[in-house]
Amino acid sequence: MNRRLYKRLVEWKSSRRRKPLLLRGARQTGKTFLLREFGRERYDRVHYCNFEEDPRLDSLFERDLDPRRILGELGLYLGNGIRPECDLIIFDEVQTSNRALNSLKYFQEQAGEFHVAAAGSLLGVKMSTPGSFPVGKVNFLDLHPMSFMEFLDAVGKSRYRSMLAALVAPEPLTEVFHADLVALLRTYIFVGGMPEAVKHYAETGNAVEVREIQREILDSYVLDFAKHAPTSDIPKLTLIWNSIPRHLARENKKFVFAALKRGARAREYENALTWLEGAGIIHRCHATVCARVPLEHYADPACFKVYALDVGLLGALAKSPVDMMVRGQQLFNEYEGALVENYVAQQMVSEIQPELFYWRSKGWKAELDFLCEFDGKIVPLEVKAGLNPKSKSLRSFNDQFHPDVLCRTSLLNLKLDGKTCNLPLYAVSQLERFAEIASRAS
Repeated sequence: MNRRLYKRLVEWKSSRRRKPLLLRGARQTGKTFLLREFGRERYDRVHYCNFEEDPRLDSLFERDLDPRRILGELGLYLGNGIRPECDLIIFDEVQTSNRALNSLKYFQEQAGEFHVAAAGSLLGVKMSTPGSFPVGKVNFLDLHPMSFMEFLDAVGKSRYRSMLAALVAPEPLTEVFHADLVALLRTYIFVGGMPEAVKHYAETGNAVEVREIQREILDSYVLDFAKHAPTSDIPKLTLIWNSIPRHLARENKKFVFAALKRGARAREYENALTWLEGAGIIHRCHATVCARVPLEHYADPACFKVYALDVGLLGALAKSPVDMMVRGQQLFNEYEGALVENYVAQQMVSEIQPELFYWRSKGWKAELDFLCEFDGKIVPLEVKAGLNPKSKSLRSFNDQFHPDVLCRTSLLNLKLDGKTCNLPLYAVSQLERFAEIASRAS
């Protein structure tokens, strides 16, 4: 499957500042497939080492972390000599071996001509431990579930991806294309972007079996809680994870610790929340009452929303009916528009900016779903699950901060109305480009 990150891997291979690569991402987002495919197409040979499947590999790093010795013994163990420049070494599930993870520092310092790419589904958790990874000695890339644009490629609709990327003016799409893209978006909101689910849907069109795959992935996450998290946090992780649909169905969608269980306090659950974030299976979106750059300096660390990494998994977690996929616009409005808002958050993280922020006015009288930073300017984005474009919050934000452009994403067609750009939900990945176009036009 065509993944946007592949191009970044090609750039890493030829970069003058190439270091060992750490590819981060939640379990089953396609890290192993992407690295092996990249190695097969761009290198003479691939030397694949999975530290979870073969714990004996860890013994090769016990004596010392001399990369020359490790490479020699690793070549003997795998049955192939490892050559610089033309071979790719993959360390998969590298978080399982702390010494292998730390050896990357010495690969960078003493054996930079060898190409090493490491991956792991819990690297974010591992790296939160002091001294557990080689600071400054690696390049990082993050792999997320497939975006809607990648989904279009996977289901044979690449022509629509090309069409959206080629748009140069905020003018409505021909209605037949707009309707087809809305239908494809409805499918994506159900299927989501987990590669196995997308591949199965593209091959069979069987929504029931897609939901089974999603449940299996959810089960694997819960098993990870039991296997890798501190014992005292396991019940808290499960409680937080299962509460996400309920929190997002609230009117303001704010995450409230007291809603987890009676008497719950932030200090008791913060470690569990941080673990889920490090594992890559949730995204936090912090509130701010300001619209200044950088947003992270003005964000309220105690006020945030929590989104799931994938809208399809969120639907499975919420036990939404499979037949909802064919019920017209109902899927978009389900759970107070929670699925649509989670969809936008997912596209934001994978295509636009990795950190999420939203605006709330003082006194909570108005609230906007997302704030973005583009070239030192703040662009507000309101998410609408339906066709009603009216918004008191967008007007309130405009009255207070007077931005160059206001953006709304909804089921309406592409349109520029004064300084307000309505971007269809299926084109939200084009936000930065159209915000710039709208800013110049207004």
